[in-house]
Amino acid sequence: MMMNSTNVPYFTLSAYFDTGLFKYLCFMIVMSLYVLIVGSNLLLVVVICMNRSLHEPMYLFLCSLFVNELVGSSGLFPFLLVQILSDSHTVSAPLCFLQIFFVHYYGSVEFFTLGVMSYDRYLAICCPLHYNKHMTSSQVVLLTVFVWLYSVLATVVMMSLSASLQLCGNTVQKVYCDNYSVVKLACYDTTLNNVYGLVYMFTVIFALITLILFSYVRILRVCFSGSKQTRQKAVSTCTPHLASLLNFSFGAFFEISQGRFDMTGVPNMLRVFLSLYWLTCQPLFNPLMYGLNVSKIRIICNSLAFGKRM
Repeated sequence: MMMNSTNVPYFTLSAYFDTGLFKYLCFMIVMSLYVLIVGSNLLLVVVICMNRSLHEPMYLFLCSLFVNELVGSSGLFPFLLVQILSDSHTVSAPLCFLQIFFVHYYGSVEFFTLGVMSYDRYLAICCPLHYNKHMTSSQVVLLTVFVWLYSVLATVVMMSLSASLQLCGNTVQKVYCDNYSVVKLACYDTTLNNVYGLVYMFTVIFALITLILFSYVRILRVCFSGSKQTRQKAVSTCTPHLASLLNFSFGAFFEISQGRFDMTGVPNMLRVFLSLYWLTCQPLFNPLMYGLNVSKIRIICNSLAFGKRM
């Protein structure tokens, strides 16, 4: 039966499987992860906002990154908690598209911010004398606003194209809603969606990858030709960012692979884990990586913890 996606009353999430009484254990684990993610990211946002010594471009970009982790995890975890305890595993169409918005918006902002942060590290290490001229407070604000607004626009356009499709089913083979899973339900003619995806990939993602590669090639050149102090500065400031970038890319690669390739030979539990990896591990990974490896943040957090004990 053919239907318009805006008239589909609900979608069925088929990736869930019966865990019996273990669903309460799963609920507690997911709840604990959500509390940990919200607590750690919120703590670092407050630390950066409340300390004037951290009102520098690098930390302001980090603040944007942590806020985005809160947005992405809040678009996923409350939904997961409800579905774990539910027996039907269905979601209304409006709620499904709302989750699609949050998930894809999170991914877009995350990648954009990591790309901008790589350029910021390039300026700080390769052009230190001109850094304050090129990366002013107003420039940081403009870049951050652009990243968030452009991601809204790109995600809304993507959702609008998906909502206009004629669907021949309403079963999503995931534990949450994502755009490509809905597009695969279309009866015919997804040309516009595919063209938009290709244009977005080659104009935005390719440009960001080029920016990141350019920044790190130049940083590596400075490391090999510069002084020991320059190398130490590059390692201390770039290691957390590079680790975060690789972690996000790793998760995004598996998420994209699941939608484009046949994964029926992969155990269901592993498929669920891989589909959730980029939405759970990145919000957990970033506060840990930056909180432990960025000296200013670590010192302030330690002083706050010591002050509370006193």
